[in-house]
Amino acid sequence: MFGPIGTGKSTWLNTRFNNSLYINLLAPDQFRAYAARPERIEELISANPGKTPIIIDEVQKVPALLDVVHFLMEKEKKLRFILTGSSARKIRRAGVDLLAGRAVLKTMHPFMASELGISFDLNDALTMGMLPLILYSDDPKAALDAYATLYIHEEIQAEGLIRNIGGFVRFLEAISFSHSAMLNTSEVARECQVSRKTVEGYISILNDLLLSFSVPVFTKRAKRHLVAHSKFYFFDTGVFRSLRPAGPLDSVHEIDGVALEGLVAQHLRAWATYSQQSVELFFWRTKSGNEVDFVVYGPSSFHAIEVKNSDRIRPKDLNGLRTFIQDYPEAEALLLYRGKERLKKDRILCMPCKEFMQTLIPDKPLPGISA
Repeated sequence: MFGPIGTGKSTWLNTRFNNSLYINLLAPDQFRAYAARPERIEELISANPGKTPIIIDEVQKVPALLDVVHFLMEKEKKLRFILTGSSARKIRRAGVDLLAGRAVLKTMHPFMASELGISFDLNDALTMGMLPLILYSDDPKAALDAYATLYIHEEIQAEGLIRNIGGFVRFLEAISFSHSAMLNTSEVARECQVSRKTVEGYISILNDLLLSFSVPVFTKRAKRHLVAHSKFYFFDTGVFRSLRPAGPLDSVHEIDGVALEGLVAQHLRAWATYSQQSVELFFWRTKSGNEVDFVVYGPSSFHAIEVKNSDRIRPKDLNGLRTFIQDYPEAEALLLYRGKERLKKDRILCMPCKEFMQTLIPDKPLPGISA
């Protein structure tokens, strides 16, 4: 089970499995013991029969444990393991193959609005994000401000992933301007005064630490010339807001706009991950400038979704969706906005963002015309 720090992996497992054998590699004594001798876990299991499953928290701290787990699974078929991690980077660097396909991979994301129910507040979500670690802290703002520092010290600096911490901090600030936008690594490199290759390496680290993700261009049966670059998103809107510098010349409406798009993106990504169907997330943009923020594509889902940070709908807001459904009449078109009413404009359903996110539930169809 992978997921960024603060998504609640350990809390959920401790609540769900109260008879487990629990190894926490964040604890210094346990880290030292298993880093020195990973096979010690076999002795622990032998001394605790009936304790199941065996949970190893933050397994990327000692990647060699995966080889031992693999051996034990082959030796004793009844053993059940749950391994959690907030980074896949060190595991891959160690050449470990995630149990040769024997493990089921799950990912935990920040909260969805449907999980919070009536306590979900869109304005709060746009500023503080949806991380359980932040929302349930005594001082959410202070916890959010410290989150990037936590990651830099606990995951990046401690693991020796980069040498120039100062350069990486400048990169985090520069890349925050690319949230919800097509990623231009050359521009980011110029902004933080490092090489393009270095920026590409930093982005790879963000992805491996599950702090960011990209959304590719939808190119199936393309009838127009499309852009080539993917769009970049931080995994949580609150984390984006904590990294994005703001001053007197910055437009609050503009920052809220990209934050809103990012919030929808993380909801769609969580919904796709948690659902039991194969669904992929894309965006669509022609070289002439027509764009749709999200295309959700799967065996039983084909939706084009545009997000607008406005409480009213202007005719030009529908242009991208109208162009898309000309090329793909099979698609269901949806515009999300900050208003309070559902409206139907030709084939396009206009729906309040908050309502969309609150009714977005894994394994259920996307909220919309056919829902």
